[in-house]
Amino acid sequence: MEVMIRELNVVIERDLDGFFVASVPSLRGCHTQAKSLDILIDRIQEAALLCIEFEDLQGEKLEFVGIQKITLEV
Repeated sequence: MEVMIRELNVVIERDLDGFFVASVPSLRGCHTQAKSLDILIDRIQEAALLCIEFEDLQGEKLEFVGIQKITLEV
């Protein structure tokens, strides 16, 4: 079995309760959370593997373009 290497961009944020939240923009629905960064990285790797498996079944792929910060007056 051939091993493929795939690099993914991960966005990491911290919520109001102090949890770290990670998402992979190029994989639809791929996100997780944890109290520590070490656990978060383990969890997002596992989530990404599951999302890639599902993506392969669906045949649909998204291309990561970038992250943009916007400012709103509210």
